[in-house]
Amino acid sequence: MGRLTSRRDVVKLTEAGVTNRRDSLAVEEPLEIRAGGRQFAVTMRTPGSDIELVQGFLLTEGIIGNREDIRTIRYCDGVDDEGLNTYNVVDIDFAARIDLDAPNLQRNLYVSSSCGVCGKASLDAVRATSRFAPENDWTISAGVLASMPPKLRGAQRIFASTGGLHAAGLFTFDGELLAIREDVGRHNAVDKVLGWALEQGRLPLRRTALLVSGRASFELVQKATMAAVPCLAAVSAPSSLAADLAEESQMTLVGFLRGNEMNIYTHAGHVVRP
Repeated sequence: MGRLTSRRDVVKLTEAGVTNRRDSLAVEEPLEIRAGGRQFAVTMRTPGSDIELVQGFLLTEGIIGNREDIRTIRYCDGVDDEGLNTYNVVDIDFAARIDLDAPNLQRNLYVSSSCGVCGKASLDAVRATSRFAPENDWTISAGVLASMPPKLRGAQRIFASTGGLHAAGLFTFDGELLAIREDVGRHNAVDKVLGWALEQGRLPLRRTALLVSGRASFELVQKATMAAVPCLAAVSAPSSLAADLAEESQMTLVGFLRGNEMNIYTHAGHVVRP
């Protein structure tokens, strides 16, 4: 498995002067995704939880709906100068034939770590349709939402040493942290968490809240919708398209979740306030 952090010499400037030191950086490497040996996509990611990442990616692209849609998934070719496996190539064998040339699956080959939606062939292909209907008979307390960011931050193991990773955490409505994944890309972190849920047979994700460490983009709302997550919360701002899609998808979207304060952008009636 690849390294999660890398050490580098830096020159640090402060009011006290100039010092030379070693700094830890979050590793970013390409992951090539193949289907039956055919290159399907390349995403930039932090190594680790790659199988979950690919499964979450396939789920949120609408290619699969459960683990049984995949016959096998494994690391394959990809070696460094010393002939060692780089673990940067994953190949999938689907249980049924998947038409990767279908218009709704057409993507640019390269997907950046910062924004998966910019790899789409067109915006028309973005509004994927979830296999799971939204659920409306639920509530979550504002206190539980407020308790989530400290738990997420406390579990960000690699962020503590690099300061350079996003995180996504899946919580129960009682505030229990079910899974957390870190990555240089916001959408990768979410895909890893959703891939974990798919692997564990937890889909659809009823009565859960997904917390992301940065802003809430259109694509993150779409990914949560594909797994039937009813509540998406972010410590920063959502975009206008994210709020539009959350409203349309009957999802509660929370932004600026800091301390006991938060902005509820859509379907606020599901949040029980003191």
